[in-house]
Amino acid sequence: MRTRHAGAATLAALTALTLAACGGGEVGGGGGEETGGADGGETIKIGIKFDQPGLGYQDGSEYTGFDTDVARYVAEKLGFSEDQIEWVEAPSANRETMLQTGQVDMIFATYSITDERKEQVAFAGPYFIAGQDLLVAEDNTDITGPDDLEGKNLCSVTGSTSAQRIKDEYAEGVQLVERPGYAECVTALTAGQVDAVTTDDIILAGLAAQDANKGKVKVVGNPFSEENYGVGLPQDNDRCEDINAAITSMIEDGAWEEAVTSNTEGTGYTPNADLNPPTTDACA
Repeated sequence: MRTRHAGAATLAALTALTLAACGGGEVGGGGGEETGGADGGETIKIGIKFDQPGLGYQDGSEYTGFDTDVARYVAEKLGFSEDQIEWVEAPSANRETMLQTGQVDMIFATYSITDERKEQVAFAGPYFIAGQDLLVAEDNTDITGPDDLEGKNLCSVTGSTSAQRIKDEYAEGVQLVERPGYAECVTALTAGQVDAVTTDDIILAGLAAQDANKGKVKVVGNPFSEENYGVGLPQDNDRCEDINAAITSMIEDGAWEEAVTSNTEGTGYTPNADLNPPTTDACA
């Protein structure tokens, strides 16, 4: 993977931002009601996925995955300890509304930065770049890419842009099937109700590696997009630069690569080394 080294000015700025964040202030700049930091005892509401193994996954009272690890790191830099984080499920279709109405202060939920979404919410990051791919039955040899989906049934999650992109750009005659979560899409695939599932490669790798799915499904391994995972924020937020500084720090101190490795171990997934780790975009 590529590595980057910021200058002393960046590190000094990060230190200043971290100290300022620990002093309190409104989280999300008018989004949620949570304020303060570790000294104040308040909480911060962070939206994640609950059904994406290796990214955002709820297992009883435990929340695991790469998204949650990045969220914990960023929250700490903003002055919040882990026990001050309130994890909130953020389904794809509800993410913009949750930010706009203050249900969460920020979202780490495989949230691709797009121009359309930026009309409604703001983003920090990106903190990871994935690629859209396909999940098919283990014995399927007919589908090797999006062009092979003409006339096929394709499942994706409500609120995701993935399936519509295939219909618009690759296979006009594909039949789109929506489910509320990716687990339901995989169930439909293994039951023969759909021919493929589409979303980002790192998400599909985690799903395919689950014990219940091993030997039944496989990732095609032919990504055809670049998905920049950003931290969703209310448009009137004042935390974007602080979050970007935290992401840069996570990459530089090795915590980012450790989080990627530990959360993809055993899945066979390798991030695109030409794109990762990413450089954060300037805040608008």
